Amino acid sequence: MDQEIDSQKLKEVTANEVLLAALKLFTTKGYYRTALTDIAMLLDLPDTRQIYTHFNNKHAMALQLYDTSLDSLSISIDEIRRKNDKPSEQLRGIVDLLFRLTDEAPAVMRFLYLLKHDEFLPEVKAQNETAAFQKIIKIIQAGIRGGEIRDLDPNLINAQLFGVVNSTLRALLNMELEKKADFYLSPTWLAAWSVVAKKV
Repeated sequence: MDQEIDSQKLKEVTANEVLLAALKLFTTKGYYRTALTDIAMLLDLPDTRQIYTHFNNKHAMALQLYDTSLDSLSISIDEIRRKNDKPSEQLRGIVDLLFRLTDEAPAVMRFLYLLKHDEFLPEVKAQNETAAFQKIIKIIQAGIRGGEIRDLDPNLINAQLFGVVNSTLRALLNMELEKKADFYLSPTWLAAWSVVAKKV
């Protein structure tokens, strides 16, 4: 009888709940300082057994988080491209998305922007080689062909444009800037676009 009551009391967690707990800890404590017991504790579990029903180790969790985050970003970029004709509008839409995510999903953005993935996920593609970022390069190429963007190496344009954007995002994620991301969106975009826009 007691065993039945104990088994009923056991909290069941989903793979998504495990991932969200891992994400929170990876981006606050750091990947290497996070143990499975920390994840279990955050989920209010008595031990790590339920975690093992979903993931073999924290590396599998980090890999899932990396792949899922970049897949979602890639899908969002596709939607932005469908809704906007001009490359400048598409790039602005992507920047808007990144700033919105910084306010609405800061843990995901910290995971993508602040953690050194090559240290604990050496097998994954670098972010600039993933589908999401290759789509940005294609947008830039279209902008060069259409005369909106300076006729330079698309990778250089990408580095210049997103250098401005990413440095602002990192400052926000590191809490070096005191206001919400949305407050800095417009001036950041204007500064970034002025570097790469073709002067007429």
